[in-house]
Amino acid sequence: MESIKLFRGYGKVNPHLEDQSPHQQQSASKRRILILSVASILLLTLIIGIALASLIHESNSEPDESPYLSSSNPAESIKTVCDVTLYPSSCFTSISSLNISTKPDPEVIFKLSLQVSIAELKNLSSLLSSFNDVNSQAALKDCVSQFDDSLSKLNDSLSAMEVGPGEKMLNLEKVNDIQTWISAAMTDQDTCIDGLEEMGSKFLDEIKAKIERSKEFLSISLAIIAKMQALLEKFDQKMH
Repeated sequence: MESIKLFRGYGKVNPHLEDQSPHQQQSASKRRILILSVASILLLTLIIGIALASLIHESNSEPDESPYLSSSNPAESIKTVCDVTLYPSSCFTSISSLNISTKPDPEVIFKLSLQVSIAELKNLSSLLSSFNDVNSQAALKDCVSQFDDSLSKLNDSLSAMEVGPGEKMLNLEKVNDIQTWISAAMTDQDTCIDGLEEMGSKFLDEIKAKIERSKEFLSISLAIIAKMQALLEKFDQKMH
């Protein structure tokens, strides 16, 4: 009997729907469409919100992709400049030990390297002045004279970089002059060693070791100034 009832009820329309007028049925359809539209909009808004949140998180997590270096990190700046030299470790240690009051861009770092070279050469000149060797006294005096000349050239290099606020320390003409002066200072040290060897100085080995140390710092300064244009470009700067 139940199966007969079910069979008889199959295909019958809901009596409540039959009682509705076409206008009411149309209104109900519109409401359903409106509800579905609102739900779709809410779902789309939620998806967009999640996507934006993910993008913001990734943006905040990603490192700075700028191709240029910043001088706001002194250690990073010094390391970058020192890496162009033959003695990056000595370069970094000597310059980092100085009192750096400004943001160290390549020009500032080069200037600091010159100060290190000058201090080392002064110590070397003072040492030679203290030696007393009858056999090589003339050669020792020649060395001191040559080092005084070298110090004069290095101090000229520093003076050339003294500029007003906002002005660039270096231009191509200054760079060429400074390279010549540093190279001449290194040649003076080689000449000194040649003279001491010729005179058979008993202080030769000690002086050689000190000169090699001084030449190392001069080599650092020379390498930096020779690569100055490329270094400035790394820091998004230009040479005038």
